[in-house]
Amino acid sequence: MFKISSLNSFSVIIKIGIGLVTSKLLAVFVGPSGMALVGNLRNFMTSLESISTLGFQNGIVKYVAEYEKDKTELQKIFGTVFISLFFVVIILSGILFFFASHWNNQIFGNTFEFTFVFRVLALAMPWYAFSIFFISVINGLGQFKKVIWITILGNILSLLVSLVLILNYRTLGALLAIVITPALLFFATFYFVNKEIYFFSGIRLCYFDSKIFKNLSSYSLMSLVSSVLGPLVLLAIRNNIIATVGIDEAGYWETITRISTYYMMFVTTILTVYFFPKLSTAKSCLETKPIFWNYYKSILPLFIAGVIVIYFLRFFIIELLFTREFLPVASLFFWQLIGDVLKAAFLILGFQFFAKKMTLPFIIFEITSLAILYFSSVYLIRFFGIQGVLIAQVFDNFIYLLILMIYFRKSLF
Repeated sequence: MFKISSLNSFSVIIKIGIGLVTSKLLAVFVGPSGMALVGNLRNFMTSLESISTLGFQNGIVKYVAEYEKDKTELQKIFGTVFISLFFVVIILSGILFFFASHWNNQIFGNTFEFTFVFRVLALAMPWYAFSIFFISVINGLGQFKKVIWITILGNILSLLVSLVLILNYRTLGALLAIVITPALLFFATFYFVNKEIYFFSGIRLCYFDSKIFKNLSSYSLMSLVSSVLGPLVLLAIRNNIIATVGIDEAGYWETITRISTYYMMFVTTILTVYFFPKLSTAKSCLETKPIFWNYYKSILPLFIAGVIVIYFLRFFIIELLFTREFLPVASLFFWQLIGDVLKAAFLILGFQFFAKKMTLPFIIFEITSLAILYFSSVYLIRFFGIQGVLIAQVFDNFIYLLILMIYFRKSLF
């Protein structure tokens, strides 16, 4: 775990360094209002990612990890997923391309004209979807280091593409960079998969297995709730901020969310790469308990220490990553950091839903959490302005942590 954590930390440091450059570019050439548009597109892309891969990512990791030594079963998994994704992405790309104007109005509103972005996204979607598929396969095969190196490569590509496009096309360039970069990773992910196992041997119609598709569908329901409904709720909250307190404030919220994403990667990546495969293979509460507490004793204290340092360096971070125009973001750090500590505490418990394919409880808890977040943010923003959204996040994360601790009490205690 130490070796993987160290490499993961190196990857995240690179991501943060690259984020420093791209954030500065966005701050200088796009500004707070452009940052809000970038946030809207990111949320939309997250939803699309889950739809285009049918939410199979965690299911692929689980079943590839389970049947790594069974070549026949692996071929069935590959064939079933590949054929399913192929038809979905073709339909999805068509909808994006031919209804680009509609999506522009839905995501950016009538004021902005970025229809071209959605047409480019339609062409990039198939490469993007299969790139995610291949990363899930590599993760399932236990090739943790390769997953992290692919992440590093993706970050470097993102920097280069963003640099060229933002400097030349400002806001349009920033939006195009978000769309294009993930698709470019297809070639790297395919190379690594093909080195581990001859992938094309499983791409036959005869390998399509309805039983495997049915098993993976349980993960679809879970992923579609969190990865589709979640970003859509964030999109609705951001649009409410724009309508209630203004587009610049929406840009400030996107800015603190962007900063949060950087340091949360220390937790989310190590959970995905190291802890999730272990939870997937644990057979009982007795086997699961040490995995949970290993995380709480080793990863969580380091994260809390890092969060405290971030709070005291908040003004420096804002001026380093952005511009003085973004200094109002400093007032948002306190509630954001508290919310993120609570989130880091419940994330590993949330991964147990996917590891054990607990579909119904996950959907119920997730929808409840999203409802609490949306309605509490709408209510609190009236009294506390943009701070109300952050307080709503803390309230939602606290309730979710309590619910999961009660639900998984046997595995914890």
